Amino acid sequence: MTKTLFKLENRTVLTGVRWETYQALLLDLAENPSKKLTYDQGALEIMTPLPEHEINKGFLGRLVQTTTEVLGLEISSIGSTTLSREDLQKGIEPDECYYITNEALVRGQIKFDFNIDPPPDLAIEIDITSSSLDRLTIYAALGIREIWRFDGKNLFIYCL
Repeated sequence: MTKTLFKLENRTVLTGVRWETYQALLLDLAENPSKKLTYDQGALEIMTPLPEHEINKGFLGRLVQTTTEVLGLEISSIGSTTLSREDLQKGIEPDECYYITNEALVRGQIKFDFNIDPPPDLAIEIDITSSSLDRLTIYAALGIREIWRFDGKNLFIYCL
């Protein structure tokens, strides 16, 4: 499985990982929200969020919820649900993600197939320690149209 291993702060990156191994790890870690996985064509990043990460995630999530409430927009949050597609060999766990424009299409839905269902409209990324993988490219491939990325000092809003 592992050809290369290197560690950056609270991140570990493995290369040469098969899709099936990634899927098995998702199942094994499903009950452990302290680990987040990102997969990009054989590269697997495992991240353990730090308290600063979680504090900022909560703040930005509240900002989205408050803004949409003030604007009278219906939203559906699916939190850090794994967004993945085998055909693209890509998978990511955003810190938070929301349906806003497509909320009516997924209203009441509890299971998602991102080969069929629309992707969330907005994903939030807290990137204090900087990811080893190009997360924006993964989001773009999965069809996520808007990313809010906070690096600890600045909030960047990307429209993909």
